[in-house]
Order: sequence, then C-alpha cells, then structure tokens
Amino acid sequence: MEGEIRIRLSEELLVFLPAVRRSAEHRIGYDGTSTLGHIVEALGVPLPEVGPMEVDGARVGPGHRPAAGDLVSVAPMPRPQPVPLDPGQDAPRFLLDVHLGTLARRMRLLGLDTAYHNDMDDPALVVQANRERRVLLTQDRGLLRRRALWLGAYVRGSRPDDQLRDLLGRFAPALRPWTRCTACNGELAEVDKSEVEGGLADGTRRSYDVYGRCADCGQVYWRGAHGGHLEEIVREATRTVASARPA
Repeated sequence: MEGEIRIRLSEELLVFLPAVRRSAEHRIGYDGTSTLGHIVEALGVPLPEVGPMEVDGARVGPGHRPAAGDLVSVAPMPRPQPVPLDPGQDAPRFLLDVHLGTLARRMRLLGLDTAYHNDMDDPALVVQANRERRVLLTQDRGLLRRRALWLGAYVRGSRPDDQLRDLLGRFAPALRPWTRCTACNGELAEVDKSEVEGGLADGTRRSYDVYGRCADCGQVYWRGAHGGHLEEIVREATRTVASARPA
C-alpha cells in the first residue's frame, strides 16, 4: 500500500453497503494503481448508480487514479437520468429481469417499450440489453456490475407501486398509456367490435363497445371492471413524470 484515500458517499448510495459498513466516509488503503471505478465498486456500489465524482473538488471520471491523501466525493446518478435514444425514438427502451414481472406489466400499461422474460439468465439479459439498446432494470447488484452491460439501473422498492415511482422519477420517460399489450409488449390497435365479439363472453359483449387488439399476440383489450384501478395508475404515473422533469 502506498497510502490512504478517503471516499465520501452520498446518502442515497449507502443503501448498497452492508448495514455494518453503512457510513458516509470510508478510509481505504490505496495501492496507487486502482481506478476510482474499481474502488467504489469494491465498496459495494454498482457503477451504473454512480453520478459525478470529485477529488478535492475537481470533477473526475471512473478511470481516474487518485493519489494518497485524496478526498473523493461520490454522488448518485442525477435524476432525471438522460438515456441515449435512437433517431425517431422519444422514450427509452427497457428490459427487466425475472423478478420484476409486475413492474413490467405496469410499464407496458403506460406505453413504455418493456421487454421481459421469466426464464432468461443474466448473460442473456446483458446480450439483449446491449443488442436492442435497452436499459436493464434489476435489483441484482451483481448484474449491474457486469462490465459488458451498456446501461443498467437498480430498482428501489419492494412493492410495484414504489418500484414504478422510482423508475419514472429516475428516467421521466414520455408516456403513451393504453398503447401496448401488457402480456407481450406488442402495440395495440383499435379494432371493430364485430371482429372480436365471437371470442367475447356474453356479459362483455353486451357491456362494452370499444376494443383494442395486440398486433403481435392477438390479445383483445377493453376497459373492464378493473379499468378504474388502471386509470389511477396512469394518472399517478403522469403526475410522477411531470414532477420529475425540470420546470
């Protein structure tokens, strides 16, 4: 060891540390060769969650090699977080790991392009996220530390309501409610009742006249008895995104 550096973590990043080490400042023996990115991840904080870093007040990147005695301040990723978009794209695309199925359905309800598989392992998730330029959402910190991953984010919260609020507050994406299939992520198109009524229950056929159908899987949708609950999810999501965007 050539000396010691101090790492000062913002409060938002302490959640990634074990409870016994959940203090804001850490003194670390330094060998003179490790990068800041490596040091911060060794503490337990995934790099996709790290925002601006400063050494004695000067902005540095994760590849910076500090000197003995340096004080390093580590901030969280700023919100809303910008995501590189392809031409013609107005909102990020997402990919969720196997534990976030309910969140995936709610995101699709809001019109967010959301890929989800309940049987895909970590290497395959990284491959798809990179190939399709999707933000990989997970609560697996190890998955976020994979060097090959182009962009990922840790989802905070154990309840779907809290997870959705966290996701919308972080990225503030453009919403297009009622435009995607919650089952497969395909796009919905309005369809005449006469085209689908043969597969409807008698009560549904009598009660509803407006229908949509998924262009990919053929699933038929209508505003049923559960519509009020879904509309409240949409209203709350719209408020969350509006409050997350700069005035």
